[in-house]
Amino acid sequence: MPEAARRVGFYPGTFDPVTFGHMDIIERAARLVDRLVIGVAKNAGKNPLLSVDERVAALRDEVPGLVARTGAEIEVVAFDELLVEAVRRQKATLIFRGLRLLVDFDYEAQMQGANRKLAPEIETVFLMATERTQFISSHMVREIAAYGGNISEFAPDGACRRVVARFAR
Repeated sequence: MPEAARRVGFYPGTFDPVTFGHMDIIERAARLVDRLVIGVAKNAGKNPLLSVDERVAALRDEVPGLVARTGAEIEVVAFDELLVEAVRRQKATLIFRGLRLLVDFDYEAQMQGANRKLAPEIETVFLMATERTQFISSHMVREIAAYGGNISEFAPDGACRRVVARFAR
C-alpha cells in the first residue's frame, strides 16, 4: 500500500506502568489503522517509577500478541518533544487518546484544542475505556505495588515484574 494511503495512528502516554486499560485502547486503536505507533513520553517532570527504557520494553513485550490479534503494524518508540512533532515524525495523522471518566475529558479536550492549533492536519480520536478497565490507572497500580499488593489483575506480566522489582530495591 502506498505510504500516503496508509492510515497511521499515534497513541501517546507515559505508561508508568502500562496497564490493561492502556492495552485495551491500544488493541482497539490498532484495529482502526494500518500502522499504530505507541509513543512513550519520557516525561521526567512526572518523576516516573520506571525508566523510559523499561516502559518501552514492557510495551514491546506485548506487541507480538497485539499484532496477531489485530493485523496492524505496531511500533513502540520513546519521545521527548512536543506531541504533534512526534506524530509528524512518524507520519501519523491520528492521535488516539483513552478516556476513563468525565474528569479525563476536561484535560483531554484542552490538549486536543492546543494540538489542533499547532497541527490542524492531525485529528484526535477519543476511545472510551471499557467497563472492565475504566477504573484502572498507572497511579493506582504503582500505589498498590508500593504496599505489596498484587497488581496482576491490572497490568500485563512484563509490566508487573518491572514494577515489583523496582519496589523490591
